[in-house]
Amino acid sequence: MADLNEIIHQPVRLRIMAALVTVEDETQLDFTYLRNLLDVTDGNLGAHLRKLEEAGYVELSKTFVARKPRTYASATTRGRRAFEDHVAALEAIMRGEESDGRKND
Repeated sequence: MADLNEIIHQPVRLRIMAALVTVEDETQLDFTYLRNLLDVTDGNLGAHLRKLEEAGYVELSKTFVARKPRTYASATTRGRRAFEDHVAALEAIMRGEESDGRKND
């Protein structure tokens, strides 16, 4: 069986990573944009972003815009690689392959 990344595999975190890796390397997405895109609560998104940050998969930056705090998220190189590996594992499962690339019979 292909090795899935347990951190990324959780549905909300998978969707966060998918959103972050589709933008260019240094691009950051606004917390509010992500919350609306994923249709989750602030607390739910914050908890999942913290988990991804602890794993080194996302980087969070906080700043002020017009005196209001804003949080931005971006995928790290490690996070992009982990996401690619996770997608490859899902594709292998769909093809019926084991983690070493052999076909399951």
